[in-house]
Amino acid sequence: MTETLTGTNRSAGVAYTRLLAEDSHPVPDYLLRDAPIAEGDPTLVPVARYTSREWHDVEVEKLWKRTWQMACHEDDIPDVGDYLVYDIAGMSFLVVRVADAEFKAYYNACLHRGRLLRQEDGKRARDLRCAFHGWTWNLDGTLKEIPCQWDFPYVNPDEQSLPEVRTARWGGFVFINPDAVAEPLEDFVGDLESHFTLLPYEKRYKEAHVAKVLRCNWKVAQEAFMEAYHVVATHPQILAGICDANSKYDVFGNYARAITPNGVPSPHLSNVPVEEPLPDAGPFKMRHPLTAAIYDVREDGTVLVTARDGRSGRFTDGGTWLEGELGEADPHMCQWLAGRQLEADDEAWSRRRGNLDQPANGSGGNGASAQSAADELDQRMEQMTAAPSNGASVREIGAAAVREGLRPVLGDLMDGVPDAELNDSIYFTLFPNFHPWGSFNRIVYRFRPNGNNPDECIMECLYLAPYPQDGERPPAAPIHWLDVDDDWTEAPELGMLARVFNQDTYNLPRVQLGLHATKKEFVQFGNYGETKIRHFHQLLEQWVARE
Repeated sequence: MTETLTGTNRSAGVAYTRLLAEDSHPVPDYLLRDAPIAEGDPTLVPVARYTSREWHDVEVEKLWKRTWQMACHEDDIPDVGDYLVYDIAGMSFLVVRVADAEFKAYYNACLHRGRLLRQEDGKRARDLRCAFHGWTWNLDGTLKEIPCQWDFPYVNPDEQSLPEVRTARWGGFVFINPDAVAEPLEDFVGDLESHFTLLPYEKRYKEAHVAKVLRCNWKVAQEAFMEAYHVVATHPQILAGICDANSKYDVFGNYARAITPNGVPSPHLSNVPVEEPLPDAGPFKMRHPLTAAIYDVREDGTVLVTARDGRSGRFTDGGTWLEGELGEADPHMCQWLAGRQLEADDEAWSRRRGNLDQPANGSGGNGASAQSAADELDQRMEQMTAAPSNGASVREIGAAAVREGLRPVLGDLMDGVPDAELNDSIYFTLFPNFHPWGSFNRIVYRFRPNGNNPDECIMECLYLAPYPQDGERPPAAPIHWLDVDDDWTEAPELGMLARVFNQDTYNLPRVQLGLHATKKEFVQFGNYGETKIRHFHQLLEQWVARE
């Protein structure tokens, strides 16, 4: 691995500003904005913030009961009377479409004996009736009827409306806030929408939605997707086409942004000797870009790893040693090559040599499936990894392919889109747990506690894809739940991103176990490369310090 030390707070690789200057199209002002995090003391976060029930309880009181949080997408409840149950940290809320353009959210509990009004999502309700004793409310929350009302002479119907939580909308998403005196959502998000002028989220539909329980704290999970620092160790197969250590990070009020250039090799490869290509390389055999060791999946599913000096060993798909002189292997390379694969034909697999930490930018057609978008990703990766040393020219080739793939959907709009918006990973975090990706990428993440267990969380990935604005809006994809031991590839609608997630989430339960095992009292973060995480914890500390 090449050390990228420069004596400054940036890597020695190509600067993102230079890539923007070499773009084949004019670059919008929002990509040129520069707002690095203020210099200051190192960010040292107490380990207990990830492991203790006491800290979880603080977050419930000071964060989840007070801040704006994305509850659902408007398309999840498209018709009047549709409702969605939103659970967070032991609390439950019921989000209801009460009119064509009006949403309300209620505490999900009957005012009689406290039963959940709804335990799962539903369609076209005319009222909200408790299944225990039949107390019933209108969609607008006012009391409709009480069976045997004569037995409750003390009950004033005017005082029995369902307690509401505030709702507001941004980008087609419905946000809720239990704090009645919180600042408006418009003020909270600031100018976030200024980064989405070409393709606002309102002009997209929910193409896919996958949720999975993870054995780690929600902050451990989301922090893994807030930086590119992990790519060199966790996703080595993509280093030839991702400029990970030269990502750009900015902070803006309650949100932060990262931009990771693609179509440019990682600076970690700059001094690594170039090896001859493997004559028989394929989807199950690769040379490690940093160590030059050859990873070869055998017929029995094990991985034969041969080091540059000739030593070899055989390993499981998780990198566990089985036999041989070579005692250690990269578990992520073993998992990538020998782990569970997506269903695909032999011809498609012969092309799959790597992957970006994102799906293709766009859907490729009206109502196009997520799997067809995954095929677009394969084509783009073939172009971007074919000649990684060509720099900007490779970026032009990759951008041109995505531009034309989106033209049937977005038409002449694509003529003015710069290469950067079609190539690069531009990913935002709106405090505390909402992660929309920028430009023409479809990814949106959400992370939240799984009940009141600080050692578990729910990770969700949504694809918000464009569709022809002169056509009918496609219906929203229902949520696809994966259990804690399910493989991400059981959600084929994610395409190749499912396999990348397998690498990411291989780490996360081991991080949580390590946090319980460590003797250190603090977790430490890099000054620049982990900007978004530092910004998050600065905001979190401000929220928990409020009266």
